[in-house]
Amino acid sequence: MWKRATAIAMAFVGLTVGAGFASGQEMMQYFVAFGINGLWGVILASVVMAISGLAVLSLGSYFQADEHSAVFDEITQTWISKILDISVMITLFCTGFVMFAGAGANLEQQFGIPLWIGATLMVALTLGIGMLDADKVSRVIGMITPFIIVFLLGAGLYTLFTVDTTLTEAAQYTTELKTTLPHWSISALNYVGFCVMVAVSMSIVIGGSYLNPREAGIGGLMGGSIYAGLLTLVTFSLFYSVKDVGHEDMPTLAIVDSIHPALGTVMAIIIYGMIFNTAIGMFYALGRRVTRNTPQRFRAFYIASVLVGFALSFFGFKTLVGYIYPTLGYIGIALIIVLCIAYVMGRNKMVEESARRGRIRKLARRKLHPGKKFTTADQKKLDRAVAASNVSNVDLQETVRDDIVEELVNNDDIDFTEEDAERIVEKDNERLERLGEIEEAHEEDDPRETAVNSFPGETISTTPKKIAGTTKDAIKKVVHPRQKKG
Repeated sequence: MWKRATAIAMAFVGLTVGAGFASGQEMMQYFVAFGINGLWGVILASVVMAISGLAVLSLGSYFQADEHSAVFDEITQTWISKILDISVMITLFCTGFVMFAGAGANLEQQFGIPLWIGATLMVALTLGIGMLDADKVSRVIGMITPFIIVFLLGAGLYTLFTVDTTLTEAAQYTTELKTTLPHWSISALNYVGFCVMVAVSMSIVIGGSYLNPREAGIGGLMGGSIYAGLLTLVTFSLFYSVKDVGHEDMPTLAIVDSIHPALGTVMAIIIYGMIFNTAIGMFYALGRRVTRNTPQRFRAFYIASVLVGFALSFFGFKTLVGYIYPTLGYIGIALIIVLCIAYVMGRNKMVEESARRGRIRKLARRKLHPGKKFTTADQKKLDRAVAASNVSNVDLQETVRDDIVEELVNNDDIDFTEEDAERIVEKDNERLERLGEIEEAHEEDDPRETAVNSFPGETISTTPKKIAGTTKDAIKKVVHPRQKKG
């Protein structure tokens, strides 16, 4: 369980530690600008982020969602769901064009390249790669995330160990920073709200790819806690360095560059890569969401949205972060409230469903395992558990089957080859296709109808053979013979 939870945690951190976080501009405006009170805001934001990670990933897993509206539709009223859906799409667009401004500011600060060149190069990359297999490209660029975490940790620890100023002295220079937010507590909540708005869509999809809501929830809690640790370290390092880097568009880049120019160059390249990853992820997700019913229009919409975003990016990176992010953050606060209420109200059901899916996986694994016996009694238990689940029987069986088949193939101690897996999956897909047709044909279908003889594999009959005529009576006579009266 912990291995899966750790994988979920790292995926969540990869989503939330984006280009804005890496630049340090977010922490400057959301926390450092409020002086010492802003440091209390970091603690508040850390707690809310950990809780949000727990709620989002748990709900995504519970509903086995493959996109965010699948969860929104279930946990709230239709009109609220539509507002949240539209808000997420606006967030994708706004975050995307802010990245163009960040790309220009990044190269200008480190290499002295004019803003428009850095931004134009990013637009060209986003347009060109967006026409290809963006998912593969995004995963490759996503490998940069561990490097940026290492650089942030290094910069933060270096600053804290070499600082020669007190907290009170550093606080004097924070008054020169500008922010559009009224109070440190609101700023902290607004920051987490914005982060959740950016990450919620993909976080729900990640949660939906894991079977057990408990594992997903623990992963979300771990991921939120790791993020909170990074946030605290980076904010404190920026606070102590505000005198020297407070005026920069990329303050963390300035800190790394002060350690050694070569490290600053590497950091600038890494941040540029993360900006690209964020930009293409935002515009690509937006295009797919808007054109989901007309996929043939994806390229036209994608190109148009990128070009419009490019035009808006010339308002400046710092200005955009100061005004766009807080606006989205307020909507994000509402989203966090909705998600947390849904998690609290549905927690008992999620605990029950987690245990049920654990039983389903255990029984299904026994049925698929070539070296284990699976009886008709086991089959009845499995069918009852599948029928009682809150998600589609067909989807549940496919998810569990694929997970177990992959595990069996990768286990060298089990005689289960890739050819065995392909044969089983191909044959079982035909069965699931028929069950899917049954589900679609009945608006209010009986879940027991599509949960009969669930999962592929051999079943051994547990019906006892007849002994001396009547089975039941014969067994009683053999097992419990009558005592002769003395």
